[in-house]
Amino acid sequence: MANTTLMMIKPDAVEKGHIGNILEKVTSAGFTIKALKLTQLTVDNAESFYEVHKERPFFEELITFMTRGPIVAAVLEKENAVSDFRTLIGSTNPSEAAEGTLRKLYATSMGENAVHGSDSDENAALEASFHFSQRERF
Repeated sequence: MANTTLMMIKPDAVEKGHIGNILEKVTSAGFTIKALKLTQLTVDNAESFYEVHKERPFFEELITFMTRGPIVAAVLEKENAVSDFRTLIGSTNPSEAAEGTLRKLYATSMGENAVHGSDSDENAALEASFHFSQRERF
């Protein structure tokens, strides 16, 4: 059974012009794009989205990073979407990411790691609803 996950192409990857390459890798890996938009998070948006990390020492740096420029948000569909996408993006630390993963190819550091992917089916649903209304999903 197909399910969904949320992908965000983060400001670092957008700034460096990697949107097309990332989308090509995603679709080549068998994901179907069900919703897609170029947008920019406000500080309030980013704080709400990343509220789970509020007590972490990197929270303020994360908010500053995620609001510094546009992102691409997408709902992706595929059987085992969450786990398959987490495999495709690779380790948070790009130096530890497997060859060919999005973070190995496009991330420069743990903080600027190019791509976000949902970590569970439950979070995928919440995160997709954060970025997209039902009428924006196909």
